[in-house]
Amino acid sequence: MPVIELRAWSKDDLELLHRANTPELMDQLGGPENHEQVLARHERYLRLQREGTAHQFRIVIEGHPEGVGIVGYWQHESHGEPALEAGWSVEAEYRGQGIAPAAVIAMLEAARSAGESLPVHAYPRVDNPASNAVCRKAGFRLLGEERFEVKPGLVLQTNDWVVDLEPLARA
Repeated sequence: MPVIELRAWSKDDLELLHRANTPELMDQLGGPENHEQVLARHERYLRLQREGTAHQFRIVIEGHPEGVGIVGYWQHESHGEPALEAGWSVEAEYRGQGIAPAAVIAMLEAARSAGESLPVHAYPRVDNPASNAVCRKAGFRLLGEERFEVKPGLVLQTNDWVVDLEPLARA
């Protein structure tokens, strides 16, 4: 896997969010957003990070401190139980290099280090083999298919993947 670094979401990451606002990357969220919606999402990421209810990260690789993608986790409810949900995107020109699985693994380690212990779910569409492969490579286990409401009125047929966050072993 490539060497990646995760950097906590900051006010400087708005341009990265604009670059991720493509039809291909936003199809699972209902399509690209207008400038005001991207700005609102950026502000929401910053606010939720301050509140401690969500953590987004810029994915950095050598030579690209501006970031090549986004990965994060946030509070979620799965079948009435508290959980975390994970999501990620990597810019098209950097796909197929193992960046997404490495970033998801690093994000899970960051969550563990932060004391998170809830199960982490990911919901890639059933027809998205690349994101389903990321889940497998990052150690998630497949629970099955599920209809998942991404936002009001937008329901997708997804796979429900989960990974349990085990506490770090104390030496």
